[in-house]
Amino acid sequence: MQKPGRLLAIEKIIEENDISSQEALLKKLKAKGIVCTQATLSRDMRQLGVSRIPGRAGGYRYSLSGRSSTAIDPEIKRNIVPVVRDIVEANGLIVIRTIPGNANATAYYIDNASRYEIAGTIAGDDTILVIPRNGITPGQLHACLELILPGVHKKVAEFNHENFKK
Repeated sequence: MQKPGRLLAIEKIIEENDISSQEALLKKLKAKGIVCTQATLSRDMRQLGVSRIPGRAGGYRYSLSGRSSTAIDPEIKRNIVPVVRDIVEANGLIVIRTIPGNANATAYYIDNASRYEIAGTIAGDDTILVIPRNGITPGQLHACLELILPGVHKKVAEFNHENFKK
């Protein structure tokens, strides 16, 4: 598996499980069909900003809590997601349309999530161009946006469904 997919899998496993060792993480990755060495895993974890924090049942567990994307105030996420009106793929890029006047703030939070998959954004008044790094697929980019702004795709689908009925 290529690095971007592996990074997403590592994040998902750490967020959904109490992982206390690299060996346990390697086993979870292997169960998902991802085989990598301990050295590669260690580099990936460093890139993701994985840290060890006290575990719920004693000992320590891995966490992504030091990452900017999870450090964004949940209240801000609740305010950003409702302004997104559409997400469209175009030649490997993603265009996000927002309520007028909201693209800059939304792009700011996407950029400050410091995600490996996203090289950067360009924002106008109501449109954001999300530029992926080389080798990132549109599916990986959508998964990344969902990690940054949970529920954004569902909100867009609901908005489009409501407007289609009119």
